[in-house]
Amino acid sequence: MPIYEYRCKGCQNDFEKYVAGAAAAVACPTCQSPDVMRKLSVFGLKTASGVAASAMSAGGGCCGGGCSCH
Repeated sequence: MPIYEYRCKGCQNDFEKYVAGAAAAVACPTCQSPDVMRKLSVFGLKTASGVAASAMSAGGGCCGGGCSCH
């Protein structure tokens, strides 16, 4: 099961949750609201040169300053 990142639209809490699929019902662990949105997640990977890379290190993507979501 993958880990998805969510943000509660009611209390603005960010949280992660293991879910069986993207369509699974998820509620905020802080306020129990079902009104949550799934965030775009970034991931790191190891390149052939052995240097770790991440979408966040490039300054783009959600929460990297490019989308003004916060």
